[in-house]
Amino acid sequence: MKKRYIVRLSQAERNHLEGLVYRGREAAYRRRHAQVLLLVDEGDYGPGQTDVKAAAQVGYSRRTVEQIRERSVTEGLSSALERKKRCREKSLKLDGDGEAQLVQLACSEAPSGHSRWTLQLLAEQLVVLNVVESISPETVRQVLKKHDQTVAKDHVVYSTEGKRGVCLPDGIGIGGLQEAL
Repeated sequence: MKKRYIVRLSQAERNHLEGLVYRGREAAYRRRHAQVLLLVDEGDYGPGQTDVKAAAQVGYSRRTVEQIRERSVTEGLSSALERKKRCREKSLKLDGDGEAQLVQLACSEAPSGHSRWTLQLLAEQLVVLNVVESISPETVRQVLKKHDQTVAKDHVVYSTEGKRGVCLPDGIGIGGLQEAL
């Protein structure tokens, strides 16, 4: 298979990478990335090994060597020496208004046939009320835990497993109020 990204290092770049490899105070991943770049260098001063041979010598997979090579060519040498940054998008399911509606719902009377709200019932009701498109009971639990002072003690919300209540920030569960009720 023909290589798409070909690494060609200058003598100065090779000297810099060799310094990283042989210096004792460098992160292991940076040294290994530098070793990979030195091995796959197809310039005037490099051995130009295949990805499979370089991977075996350094202890990486072939695909990792390909990714390091690609980042070196497209983003630069310094980017190839660093770990790839994770780019997770974590958007909140409930904004301030949604949280207020959830707390208001949790403090209201439970639906008919139920003595209390459960996290699952609250999640389903938020979907029915078109507050959110979908939401997990765990997200509901986290929001209610954040607003534990607002939820009235008479309206303690329990999970569906084992009647565990929402805990207070100091670690004491308000589910212990079940015996007092």
